[in-house]
Amino acid sequence: MRKRITFIVNPISGTTKKAGVPELIEKYLDHELFDYKIRMTEYAGHAEIISEEEKAQQTDIVVAVGGDGTVNEVARALVDSQTALGILPCGSGNGLARHLMLPLDIRKSIEILNKCEIHDLDYGIINNHPFFCTCGMGFDAFISMKFAEAGKRGRVTYVENVLREGLTYKPETYEIEDENGKKRYKAFLISCANASQYGNNAYIAPHASMSDGLLDVIIMEPFDVLEAPQVAIEMMNKTLDKNLKIKTFHTKHIHIRRKTAGYIHYDGDPVMEEADVDIRLVSKGIRIIVNPDADKTKRHPNAVQTAFSEFFNDLNIMREDITRQGRNIQALNKKLLRKLNNL
Repeated sequence: MRKRITFIVNPISGTTKKAGVPELIEKYLDHELFDYKIRMTEYAGHAEIISEEEKAQQTDIVVAVGGDGTVNEVARALVDSQTALGILPCGSGNGLARHLMLPLDIRKSIEILNKCEIHDLDYGIINNHPFFCTCGMGFDAFISMKFAEAGKRGRVTYVENVLREGLTYKPETYEIEDENGKKRYKAFLISCANASQYGNNAYIAPHASMSDGLLDVIIMEPFDVLEAPQVAIEMMNKTLDKNLKIKTFHTKHIHIRRKTAGYIHYDGDPVMEEADVDIRLVSKGIRIIVNPDADKTKRHPNAVQTAFSEFFNDLNIMREDITRQGRNIQALNKKLLRKLNNL
């Protein structure tokens, strides 16, 4: 019996045009395995409503065609059900797709759907908001808010905001409570990761797993602005956990108290919340189509990953140069952005 699969297409998410997606689905989807339909979203939140309808109809698979926001909308409607999530990544960051080692080429991602390997994986909840990659507060939530306000997507916009706002952002003091008790930290940001990265191969939790039943908690202590490029390099080459400014631990449930209300983010979407923030993990709570060849992909980095490596090696040279010669930090920012625009 063929499986029923529905593709939910967000026509405006991310940076990739999706006009040709229906034709690619028709051409490359295995029609002996699937009966399919395509539904287009019309407004923010529509993907969640469509997914709820498909779940009620016991559709076997619902595929999010869009960026991290679309994936979150679809996934949060499918948690704790038998309907599986599929992803055709078309966003600017593609955090969950990248963590799962899904190809960013639509045709190849459809081929992954044809293999139809489904795993039961973990997800998290922050103040009643489900998340599948990361959530957090502090600087990354602040930047998520700025990124949302910018009206432009993509890596350049994100880095511009990080470099500009990072110069003046003031760390906060947090009280963190878990099963081991309470501790206070002054932190630049606190992130809780179910998956390894924010998106764009920026690994906030390089060893995070979606099947271990635990959240990776990352506390980034305040650092000098001259250290910022090194932090960026370590995020891209998966060595952030080696930085002495980073504290990490694992937990299933964490409660965080701030002095005042402020922004949090879940999978990059910012929202204003009260001072208290509660975060917990739901083990094996969502079914997701995964890449059965992910281990092979991991062992053979592609050209984009190689380019990122070379790019951030150049950034490290710049950082050493500016430190040695005592130039103004704004000069470094301009060089970084020029380099990024040429990548």
